[in-house]
Amino acid sequence: QVQLVESGGGLVQAGGSLRLSCAASGSIFSINAMGWYRQAPGKQRELVATITGGGSTTYADSMKGRFTISRDNAKNTVYLQMNSLQPEDTAVYYCNARIITDTKLYLNYWGQGAQVTVSS
Repeated sequence: QVQLVESGGGLVQAGGSLRLSCAASGSIFSINAMGWYRQAPGKQRELVATITGGGSTTYADSMKGRFTISRDNAKNTVYLQMNSLQPEDTAVYYCNARIITDTKLYLNYWGQGAQVTVSS
């Protein structure tokens, strides 16, 4: 029904940057909020950043100053600019979208995950 397609993951050296993109498509009336989460091997999924349709953002403390979330509402796309990447940032990054259907039903969808690997 709704598909989130992530792109931009890859391998980068410590100190480098990557930009993740997540485009939502399908039966979308509107998107209430989008965000990024990540999960490293052996660790629980954790919040990276979220952004509402109104532009309000939240970040995990460890990401503040390094990561920036942005959103193109017209394209139903959310981005995550990641700078000063460190090996501990290595994880699978998942895009999330909370959509509102035409029947005003709120649903959460997840992207397929993008592998980000930071080498030392």
